[in-house]
Amino acid sequence: MAKGDILRKVLNYVVGQIVDDPSKVSVTIIEQGPDEVLAEVRTGPGDLGRVIGRRGRTARAIRTVAQAAADEEGIIAGVEFVD
Repeated sequence: MAKGDILRKVLNYVVGQIVDDPSKVSVTIIEQGPDEVLAEVRTGPGDLGRVIGRRGRTARAIRTVAQAAADEEGIIAGVEFVD
């Protein structure tokens, strides 16, 4: 299993449940060190605001869930929402 595979699956599922068009969600895992990754989450047009939420609350919750998934793999994860 590749590094960040669990993280990618969890982010795809969670973000896919929030957006209007789940088929447009893509998660790219970028290795930043031996035990650190960055997940770039892309959504369809108009869905980024739904993912970020009011005052960033939804984004913060997604980052918390992502770190819990990364803990299963023994890595540290950052999540970036890309327009």
